Amino acid sequence: MELTYRILAVFLVGLTLSSCATSPSPSETAVPSETAVPSETAVPEIRPGILQGYLERKYYPDSLSLLPPPPAPGSAAQAFDDAVSASSLELYDTPRWRLASADNVLKFPEAAGTFSCALNAPITETDTPSLYRLLRRSLTDAGLSTYAAKIHYQRKRPFTFNLQPTCVSAAEEAQLENDGSYPSGHTALGWTWALILAELAPDRADAVLARGRAFGQSRVVCNVHWQSDVLEGRLIGSAALSQIQTSAAFQADFAAAGRELEKVRAEKLPPTRDCAAEARALAVQVQDPVWPMR
Repeated sequence: MELTYRILAVFLVGLTLSSCATSPSPSETAVPSETAVPSETAVPEIRPGILQGYLERKYYPDSLSLLPPPPAPGSAAQAFDDAVSASSLELYDTPRWRLASADNVLKFPEAAGTFSCALNAPITETDTPSLYRLLRRSLTDAGLSTYAAKIHYQRKRPFTFNLQPTCVSAAEEAQLENDGSYPSGHTALGWTWALILAELAPDRADAVLARGRAFGQSRVVCNVHWQSDVLEGRLIGSAALSQIQTSAAFQADFAAAGRELEKVRAEKLPPTRDCAAEARALAVQVQDPVWPMR
């Protein structure tokens, strides 16, 4: 459990900043099963502010087996990552940069509003409690699913090479310097969220998926991830959701979330974010091409 707490602390640096203890072996990282907990039962926190996920650790997708190694130094793929990173640095202190800064925050209730504009509806603990809980729990599962590869490869982040600003605090930068960059945990959880919400609101699926893609690209804009980290993060997010969907507790929350979302949309409750400002920021086309073979 100590390693699980440590990697959560590093992964969720925008939520909690804490010192890390010496890591035990990976076999000690199991997250207790919560699949049998009914949706109406209070879900325990595995760390202050962080809800237990839907999955036992043994059901996390194995990111180390699923992903190829990150681009090697001097390779065409690394040159591609370098070029995308350099291009994204031009967005410093623009509206797109500020949106990327907001996307960095995984603390709730702030993070719950990420897809509010895309859905044209609020996601709050009051209005949509099951959906709110679903996002918090799936965040844990999708984020932790990236760590087999992260820990193995320990890829350094772009700001450690280019020495340019990031959109995170100095304390977060210090944490991220020791946290593997490949694949992107933010991207994995954001893409998991996007897939869930697109299924809950199919008429808003295009907007939701576009926002999920932008959420991952925000990591490149923030100068804390490479493009390849983001692209492979989406794959892990998809793989995580395939497992999360097998949880009875998830299925109960998903059904309840659908009813809640239908209700708030019928009542025409407004989004919790400034959607005009978000649209202006997203109008900036951030490079997101398919990257070359290694």
